[in-house]
Amino acid sequence: MTPTRRRRLLGALVIVLGVAIAAALISMAFRENLTFFFTPSQVAAGEAPVGQPLRLGGLVVPGSIERGEGLGVRFAVTDTATEVPVYYEGVLPDLFGENQGVVVRGSLDASGRLTASQVLAKHDENYMPPEVADALRAQGAMPPHEMVR
Repeated sequence: MTPTRRRRLLGALVIVLGVAIAAALISMAFRENLTFFFTPSQVAAGEAPVGQPLRLGGLVVPGSIERGEGLGVRFAVTDTATEVPVYYEGVLPDLFGENQGVVVRGSLDASGRLTASQVLAKHDENYMPPEVADALRAQGAMPPHEMVR
């Protein structure tokens, strides 16, 4: 093999190795930031990972909101079949309330309680996140014809 050909081959190998490393780093970063959506029934069935970031959607259970000291609040989220207890410390959205659609981002602990880092409430009476609407339709808690914007 000539020195020029060897240099070209080495250059090509370095480029391929660099692209492979970059792809691996991008894949790892994407996997770390990926959060899956779960319903309370899926959480109760053990389908949700413990200690990993996730999103939980459903309705706030009437009578479950308990405000603690400071900004701490406890409530439960349901898909009408099961309930998941949630703890959140922070300012809740203005539209947060009982029997309202909500998506909570956080992680589950071993006891099945979700510690939330973010709470998102629907923005008007007609809107519900598509994942929540689909889960409620599957449980029979929402008519199939109801519009979701």
